[in-house]
Amino acid sequence: MAAALAKKQTLSLTRAAQPAKVSRSRLVCRADGGFIGSSTNLIMVASTTAFLAAGKFGLAPTVKRGTDAACKLQDRTNAAGLISNDPSGFTAVDTLAFGALGHMAGVGIVLGLRATGGL
Repeated sequence: MAAALAKKQTLSLTRAAQPAKVSRSRLVCRADGGFIGSSTNLIMVASTTAFLAAGKFGLAPTVKRGTDAACKLQDRTNAAGLISNDPSGFTAVDTLAFGALGHMAGVGIVLGLRATGGL
């Protein structure tokens, strides 16, 4: 019986499965508009906006404004050499960092609400 099973496995491994050919004219791509305006979308937009606003308006440390040992915001020199035309000194590094933090918080909120059945 073991020999028959081994023979059957080797036969199935030797056959190559050919993918079905689909012509390009029959290929249709449709976008689902159900995500725009959904509760998940609103949570992600709100959390990302909150973190970006916190950095922009001086409620969180940025490249220009660091913290000391007592966690107080202090202006520091531009040691990194980043140039920004923004009056508050908000740079591309700040935008990427606070956008990533906002997305992490949003994903945590969405997964927490899904786990508890709230979403």
